Amino acid sequence: MTEPRWLNADERRAWLALLSINTLLPAALDTQLQAAGKLSLFDYNVLAMLSEAEGRFLPMSELAARTSASLSRLSHVVTKLQKRGWVEREAHPRDARVTVAHLTQAGMDTIVSLAPGHVASVRALMLDAMTDDDVADLARIGEKIVARLDDDHWILRES
Repeated sequence: MTEPRWLNADERRAWLALLSINTLLPAALDTQLQAAGKLSLFDYNVLAMLSEAEGRFLPMSELAARTSASLSRLSHVVTKLQKRGWVEREAHPRDARVTVAHLTQAGMDTIVSLAPGHVASVRALMLDAMTDDDVADLARIGEKIVARLDDDHWILRES
């Protein structure tokens, strides 16, 4: 049996820092959004992905990919957002077999009102702690890791 490749001190520091960021940052951003708009970071991310999409709609499968969610979780959240009047489900304009989520004007108004506070939190909690080189390094390193996990991930198509 092969001996495990244990983490050295630097690798352990990097791993624990990433693990801590993955826990602390989403919780802090969620707290800000709950206070500002009574919605979760995941809800906000769904609205944001739709707001950036051409025509403000995406097939549910693509929206699930862009929010790193299962279709069942996304469906539940879209139902919740529908009840608030922020999202509608409809047939794809070019393929009626595909269901799309469409951001309503009320949803767009919501994301526009919440975005400045959210971006300020992202800056205060993360970006302001880094130099421009750090930001570029984080993007480069993050994309390398994402490519290992999913070589067709949508953020890699955006780069």
